[in-house]
Amino acid sequence: MTVGARDGAPRQRRDARRNRELLLEAAHEVFTEQGLDAPLDVIARRAGVGNATLYRHFPTRAALVDAVFRDSLTGTMDAGERARRAPDAWAGLTAYLEAVFGTLAADRGSNDLMTTHLRGVGSLEAVHEHNRGTVDALLSRLRDEGTVRADVTTEDVLFGLAALGRAVPALTAATTTPTDGAAPGAATAAPSDAWRRPLALFLAGLRTAPVAGALPAPALTAAELGEVLRELGPHRTRAGDRAPGA
Repeated sequence: MTVGARDGAPRQRRDARRNRELLLEAAHEVFTEQGLDAPLDVIARRAGVGNATLYRHFPTRAALVDAVFRDSLTGTMDAGERARRAPDAWAGLTAYLEAVFGTLAADRGSNDLMTTHLRGVGSLEAVHEHNRGTVDALLSRLRDEGTVRADVTTEDVLFGLAALGRAVPALTAATTTPTDGAAPGAATAAPSDAWRRPLALFLAGLRTAPVAGALPAPALTAAELGEVLRELGPHRTRAGDRAPGA
């Protein structure tokens, strides 16, 4: 009896660790596909565990989100530190925002997380504060250099970036070509970089002087714009959603 008890505890701990890993993997997949308001029971089913197991490991949605995205949020802060140290403030700001928007395009869950304020996620609160500090520090340097308009504030930039960031999943969905044989909206070889064009336009609007050179990425076609607006509309349904009565 003593031996069995001694053997059982390590096995239970291994099972618990494995369940936690399965939940984190499943949550990242589902959040990436459907966003942060995806049903938690979908995550539990994909992990192959019951809802009780999910809540035992992660009592709240915020706790699960924090565990899933902590590493990627830390990566965003690392990119901000590199931008602050950049000898050229404009190059630092551009590289930083391209890194952030690349993450927003590749991962719908990260997009939801970084363009909103979800209470109770400690790592998110830290990255929002760090992001603000990065933008503020770089803007201060750029104003001193006379590179950006003197009346541009940190809030102006953060608001514009948040609004543009929310549109990134729709831009990505409308302009990414599925792999051969895949249905529209299915996994693709690489996410679209259509976000580069509106980001470049936004940044150009901050400057005191015009920026030479062509805009990055092709312009949207009329059909692509229509698809973007449809994706942004309140009637949009996410993967796995069903219409009423379906």
